[in-house]
Amino acid sequence: MDAFITSLVTVTLAEIGDKTQLLSIFLAARFSNKPSIIAGILVATLLNHAVSAWLGSSLGSWLGDFLTNDMGKWVIGGSFVLIGLWLLIPDKESDNIHYREKYGAFLVTTALFFLAEIGDKTQVVTIALGAQFQSIIIITLGTTLGMLIANIPVIYMGEALMRRVSLTHTRAFAAVIYAIIGLFMIFL
Repeated sequence: MDAFITSLVTVTLAEIGDKTQLLSIFLAARFSNKPSIIAGILVATLLNHAVSAWLGSSLGSWLGDFLTNDMGKWVIGGSFVLIGLWLLIPDKESDNIHYREKYGAFLVTTALFFLAEIGDKTQVVTIALGAQFQSIIIITLGTTLGMLIANIPVIYMGEALMRRVSLTHTRAFAAVIYAIIGLFMIFL
């Protein structure tokens, strides 16, 4: 249960103000079929995060005892602190998003989200969580649900939500949470 809750919360927080959340707003403005956008996010995230959790789990198995000793705790905990600092740097919406109307909301969303997640904060977090918890399915489910929790509201209420919520304050809050998680991993 710790693996699921940790992955759910960390990805939900990491996604706030992330480029894929900006992509959700863009797609919602472009396509009227909101359920297809959500389905595309679901499929892309499941695929990307399953591979990421597997990679993290494989690295965790390969590194074995290193991850459970003091040095490993510092590396994993430190990575969460660094991700927290990374959250303070706002993402920019890509100017090079190309799509074709004929492919529809689902295919466009699936392709764009999968590509946008490569090397993204949430992918890095998923790899770290996979290494820590060694549970590919639970991590994938938690991170995917976290991605949906962060993106579904902006798909339906994006513009109104963005006017009311300060992304700077939200990113700062998320950064503090990540730092706390990282310190918790190091010292407990």
